[in-house]
Formats: sequence, C-alpha cells, structure tokens
Amino acid sequence: MKPTQRFKRVTGKPKKPIPGSQPEDGPAARTTRRSKSVTVRAEPEQSWSQLEIKIGSFPISDPAFHKMAVMPLEFFQIDALDLAPRLLGKFLRRDDVILQITEVEAYRPNDSACHGRFGVTARTAPVFGPGGHAYVYLCYGLHTMLNVVADKEGVGAAVLIRSCSPVFGLETIQKRRGQQTDKPILLTGPGKVGQALGLSTEWSNHPLFTPGGLELLDGPEPEKILIGPRVGINYALPEHVNALWRFALAGTPWISAPKNTLRPPHS
Repeated sequence: MKPTQRFKRVTGKPKKPIPGSQPEDGPAARTTRRSKSVTVRAEPEQSWSQLEIKIGSFPISDPAFHKMAVMPLEFFQIDALDLAPRLLGKFLRRDDVILQITEVEAYRPNDSACHGRFGVTARTAPVFGPGGHAYVYLCYGLHTMLNVVADKEGVGAAVLIRSCSPVFGLETIQKRRGQQTDKPILLTGPGKVGQALGLSTEWSNHPLFTPGGLELLDGPEPEKILIGPRVGINYALPEHVNALWRFALAGTPWISAPKNTLRPPHS
C-alpha cells in the first residue's frame, strides 16, 4: 500500500511479571524474551527497511522496540480516512505489552456513525481534541474501546482499533483477558484490545506521541490490505453503513468477524 493511497469519501448531512519487565508505566529496562508472534532484530538507529520481521514463533528483542520511534504528533493530524490505513502494522505499547495493529475503522466529521455527531459532551470531548490522543469509551457499559483521535482540534474524528496481534507480554495479555490461549480469539475485537492493554476511560486524552504510558510506535508498512464496510453501525445513514472505511492487514488471521465483507482495494 502506498502511503499516499486515498479511499472514497462519503459526505453526510450538515500476571506474574515477566523477568526483566517493569511495572505499569514504569521506565523501560528491556531484555530479550520469547514471543509467539513477531521477530524484530535491530541495531540502534536502524530503519524498518533494515529490520527482519516475521510472523510466527520466533524470538523477539525487546530492546529493539525500546529504540523504535514513537510516532510524532503530525502523523495523526490528518483526515481519519487517511490515518486509518496508515495505522496498520504500527505497534501499541503499554508497560510490558506490545500489540501490532491489524484492523481499524475510520470515523469522520458529518459521519452518522461517529460519536462526534452528538457534538461536544463530557463523553465525546476527546474526539474533538487534537489528533494523536486516545479516545476511550465504554460500549454497552462493558467493553473498553480504544480510538486514535485524528485530524486537527475541533474536527471531531477518530480511528477505532478493532483488532491486534500479540507481539510481547503474552502472559499479561492472557491474564487481563482471562483466556489462556494464543489464538486470534484473544485480540480480534475492539473490546478485547482495550482489555488486553488494561485500559479504562481514564485513558481518554492520553497523548500517544509522547514516551510513557500508552504509545504508538512506528512499524512496517503493510504490503497488502483489505477494505470493507464498518461493523455494527446499522443505525447510521445508508451511505455511511456502506462506506468502505474498515481496513485490515491481508494474510493475517488476527481480524475480527465478519471477514467475508473485506476485499482488496479496487477489486
């Protein structure tokens, strides 16, 4: 996927700690451990083009992630429809947990499925803040949903993180999720991602572009992606229900249902 690729817009009406890990939000002092998802081998100041990244049962060098760049503020301050596919392949890090983003959905201004349609309220205020901050809300009072705020302050747009794959901290993820599995069911769904990261609504407005707490780290650009309509928004206007604003990594099982509505772009 080219970084400049555009997508059609629709206008609407006006655990036990792992040895060597640190406590939550503590300073990073990382050691080499094993993970069941990704291998990253890196030397200081290497770019992603110089890294070896594989999916499977390979060792992971956590110091490599410690040296990877946190995405800068300007990365986020673009249209949510442009930001969404660019988040694929990036990494979310909190304490000893690192997840790779595999599926997202874009929510834009004048979008009848976006929380911004209600205007600025105590709940939705973070959506109208500057891009690069977290917007965390409870769905049905149960599921903690992580969104990445997009665009400039006052716009009211965000990208929902629908699914991830585990890269590091599997034991912590399993403990938080209450599931002793390394299968996709562990992280395929937005509520599962929020739970795996140990988030609450208090994380709303947290800056993702500064070190510490919850961070968005640079990652490899995906070779192929899938697009489709968003999930669970039948209350929205037809043009927004049918808009292809859901994006996922191709070739990975770490994608939520339904999968049969996803297809390659321009197919």
